[in-house]
Amino acid sequence: MRILKKLLRALAALVLVPVLLFEEWGWEPLARALGKLSRLAIWAHLESGLRALPPWAAVLAFLAPMLLLLPVKLLGLFLLGEGHAKSAVSLLLAAKLVGTATLAWLFQLLEPALMRIPVFARWYPRWKAWKDALLTIVRQSAPWRALRSLKNSARRWWRSMRRTS
Repeated sequence: MRILKKLLRALAALVLVPVLLFEEWGWEPLARALGKLSRLAIWAHLESGLRALPPWAAVLAFLAPMLLLLPVKLLGLFLLGEGHAKSAVSLLLAAKLVGTATLAWLFQLLEPALMRIPVFARWYPRWKAWKDALLTIVRQSAPWRALRSLKNSARRWWRSMRRTS
């Protein structure tokens, strides 16, 4: 039973790593970008309303974007099945970007209310610790370090090309 549990954890990690890396990359910048809309009076009003939500209403507000994007993602899968790969991938990537931006922004607003829910308060720190440990392992791996080095070399090359032109 222990071996099966370890195998399932490894499989879950393998499936989740690309998603977690994307979320990690996009979470802060996308939330900041969406948060800049708070300069608009109506957006600031929306944010203050969201901050004032009771815990279970905060859960519903947090889940709403996922439910609203589900038909869009299903449409993307339908388009993929119909042979419209470029349209499907574009739609799915756009949905992922919009969804990540919205959830990141909402989480920043709703985290205090969500943490008042005992189950969430107990499991969220565990999830975060597991996710952070997994991403640390990935970032310390040889392929990750090689890709990071390649990216940095390409960036330096690009900067030098821009300076010489």
